[in-house]
Amino acid sequence: MASPTIFDHPTIIDIATWKSWQASGRQAQLIDVRSATEFASGHLPGAINIPLEQVELRTADLSTTEPVVLVCEAGTRARLAATLLRHTQANLVVLDGGTGAWIKSGNLAVRCTASRWALERHVRLIAGLLVVTSVVLTLLVSPWFLGLAAFIGCGLTFAGATNICPMGEVLARLPWNRACTSVHGSTGTDGAAKSGVSCACESQKQA
Repeated sequence: MASPTIFDHPTIIDIATWKSWQASGRQAQLIDVRSATEFASGHLPGAINIPLEQVELRTADLSTTEPVVLVCEAGTRARLAATLLRHTQANLVVLDGGTGAWIKSGNLAVRCTASRWALERHVRLIAGLLVVTSVVLTLLVSPWFLGLAAFIGCGLTFAGATNICPMGEVLARLPWNRACTSVHGSTGTDGAAKSGVSCACESQKQA
């Protein structure tokens, strides 16, 4: 049996190169491999969301005629996605620095929620604070407060095993984590608001 084809390592480009591609009209498919909530909190204009855990099952959604530019928050998951796709895609490109570098450079980002934090980040912050609080109260007040840390640990284990996160479900209902009801852009390097980019979530609802 013939061994599966392994294509060359992906091309690595930086933000400046991606902008030059856009300016010159070079065609490419931009794939954001972060989670849906991270994508909603801010992504590059024109990006398509295919979470890392789905990327191997959605190769039919990837272009076979244009470079497929993979992007995540900083570049790590994009490189991992490229590794997972190396048997099926020959035109992979990784955007070094990812969405974080794009936004830090003052470029336009599309947001679908009022919050600038992804839902997963909210969950990690609150879970961490509860565990720290539990440890402090255990040391200063009563060892019974250690049960709070155990409860949080059980909750995170349950969420990881079932992909159901009760804390995330509650946080998703908060006003700042809901889909935008108006057009959103971002501010440029001069602090002025940029317009002309609509909220992707609302665009999908209206279609």
